[in-house]
Amino acid sequence: MTEDAAVPDLRASDADRERVAEILRDALAEGRLDMEEFEERLDATYQARTYGELTPITRDLPDHATAVPAVSLTKQPERGGGWASRIVGGDDSGTSSWAVAVMSGFQRRGHWTAPRRFNCLAFWGGGEIDLREANFADREVVINAVAIMGGVEVIVPPGVEVIVRGIGVMGGFDHREEGVPGDPGAPRVIVTGFAFWGGVGVDRKLPRAEKQRLREERRRERLERKEDRRRELEGSPEREDRG
Repeated sequence: MTEDAAVPDLRASDADRERVAEILRDALAEGRLDMEEFEERLDATYQARTYGELTPITRDLPDHATAVPAVSLTKQPERGGGWASRIVGGDDSGTSSWAVAVMSGFQRRGHWTAPRRFNCLAFWGGGEIDLREANFADREVVINAVAIMGGVEVIVPPGVEVIVRGIGVMGGFDHREEGVPGDPGAPRVIVTGFAFWGGVGVDRKLPRAEKQRLREERRRERLERKEDRRRELEGSPEREDRG
């Protein structure tokens, strides 16, 4: 048997299954798969035991050729990442440095670069500044929010230190996330400004990708328990016969 013919029968690792799951997540985000198709393929991914079972799952999707990598007996170092890769530094002033909502709203979310100072105004309106998937122009960024009969919500991921210095008159700033220690090397977000008959809130939430990953992990654990139970039931008569 040739090496190529043997590859489909080789056992897949957890890392192989996670690479296929990542391609499925991208396909869902791009609209290539609907939620039902995504869930069906994800279930098949976590139930797959060999490369041959994994390969068809992404055959009609971009980058499917890299879903199941070549077999290597040498352990490869993990790719770099973490906070260091998200603090871009230098002269980067950010993707956007200001926003205004007058009887309307604004959003800064997804993959964007938060500048060293972001100024925003919400007058009879609302704004959302979501930093969960953002890069940072510096290790310390300032969000200067003015809310007049309106509101601004700042969303930070776990690990980011938050300092709140805003002033409220018949309004207020949310201090609940202040004082939580940040991760080593993580950015610091300073929320300042003025709220008059309005408010500036600060929430700490998991990134969407991490939420999805946790849901998938729970799904995989349920499938594995179900598979273990099925094998136990199938093996019971054999044990009785041998007895």
